[in-house]
Amino acid sequence: MKSAIIYYSYSGNTRKVALFLRDYLDKEGLVRMIELNAMDESPNFFGQAQRAFFRKEAEIENTDFDLSGFDMVCFGTPVWAFGPAPAMNTYLNRCFGLENKSAVMFTTYGSGTGNNHCLNIMENIAKSKGASLIRSFSISRFKIKDNEFVLRAFNSVL
Repeated sequence: MKSAIIYYSYSGNTRKVALFLRDYLDKEGLVRMIELNAMDESPNFFGQAQRAFFRKEAEIENTDFDLSGFDMVCFGTPVWAFGPAPAMNTYLNRCFGLENKSAVMFTTYGSGTGNNHCLNIMENIAKSKGASLIRSFSISRFKIKDNEFVLRAFNSVL
């Protein structure tokens, strides 16, 4: 199964989960990693939270938005102010080729406040783009390094 893992990570927590998923899924070299890099990221927490709260987009480096060549697509983001990070908003809004694809949404979070709302935003966008099977899981920042926990969370949605 050809898979893509698209993620944004500011602190490195979401990257750790994405890399774990890659290592788990990539038995035959069929996983493509796309790390989103925001070129206009606010340097302070308040600015980041404000943009996320209002579901603003970020200017991201050139990246491929065509997902038609994949069977499963995983989207990962930290939860910022009840929603995805602006770079993930940009990618989700602009991507195409999700019709009849399996989509997995994953979040990393600190307090957990807004986590379900963030996942709902991501799931609704994927659904509007034709994804046929949408599943999700979340990992607390305290469980990021617990590979067995991450594996159980991921396998619970497969």
